[in-house]
Amino acid sequence: MKAGLRGPAFICASVSRAKCRGEKSVKKSGIAGAVLAISSAGAFAADLPMEMPYKATPAIAVYNWTGIYIGANGGYATGQQNPLGLFSSDFAPFNYTLSGGMFGGTFGAQIQSGHVVMGLEGDIDWTSMSGSATGPVTKLGFFQGTATISSKVSVIDTLRTRVGYAWENLLFYGTFGLALTNDVSNFGQTVGFTCNNGTVVACSSVTSWHPGLAAGAGFEYGLTPNLSTKVEYIWVGAASLNTLKENMFRVGLNWRFGG
Repeated sequence: MKAGLRGPAFICASVSRAKCRGEKSVKKSGIAGAVLAISSAGAFAADLPMEMPYKATPAIAVYNWTGIYIGANGGYATGQQNPLGLFSSDFAPFNYTLSGGMFGGTFGAQIQSGHVVMGLEGDIDWTSMSGSATGPVTKLGFFQGTATISSKVSVIDTLRTRVGYAWENLLFYGTFGLALTNDVSNFGQTVGFTCNNGTVVACSSVTSWHPGLAAGAGFEYGLTPNLSTKVEYIWVGAASLNTLKENMFRVGLNWRFGG
C-alpha cells in the first residue's frame, strides 16, 4: 500500500478500476435523476391554474310590498240599475243596463309578512256610465202607465281591505269593503201619468250618494321596487239603498313609498 493514500483514492486503489468507475456512474445518475424530478415538478406546478381569490356571493334582493302608495286607474264598467228606486221604494223594480268608461285615483297602505300582504285601499272614479229604457211603471201595486227613464252614474268610490299572496314581485289579492255611488234618474216621455203634477213623483230624482258593498280580486306586478301595475275586477252593489249593481274591470299604476 502506498503511503499517503487516503479516502476515495485509497479505496479506488484497493479495488478494481472498473468497479470504482461504476460507483461514480451510479452517483452521477442519481444526482441527474433528482434534478430532473425537481424540474418536472416545477413545470407541472407552473401548468396548474392559478387559484382565484374567494368572493362572497352577493345577496339577492327580496321584493317588498310594504308601504304607502298612490296611483291612477282606468277601465270599463257595466251592470244593472233600478232607476225607479232612486225616486221611491213604492215603485216596482224597473231594471236596465248601464255601461261606460271610468278613470280615477287610488290610495292605500299595506304591510308584508312572509308571503302574506294585508292592507287598506280606497279609490275615487269618475264615470260616463249611462243607460235608458222604456217600460211599465207600477206604484204601490197599481199600474200607472209607461215611461222612458234614463240614468247616469257620475262617481263611484270604494274603501276596501286587501289580502293577498306575494311571490317575489307578483301579488295575487282579494278585496272586500264599502262603496258609494253618485247617480241620478230622469223620467222622459210618459204615457198614462205625468211627473211634477203636484204628486210625490218628480221628473228627476235627487242626485245623492248611495251606499253599497264592493268585492273583487286582482293581481299586481312590481315593475321596479316602487312602481307596480295591476289588473282587477270589482263588483259593486248589494246594499238596499244602492240601486246599481255593476262589474268594473280596471287597470292601474301605483307608486309606493317605502318598501
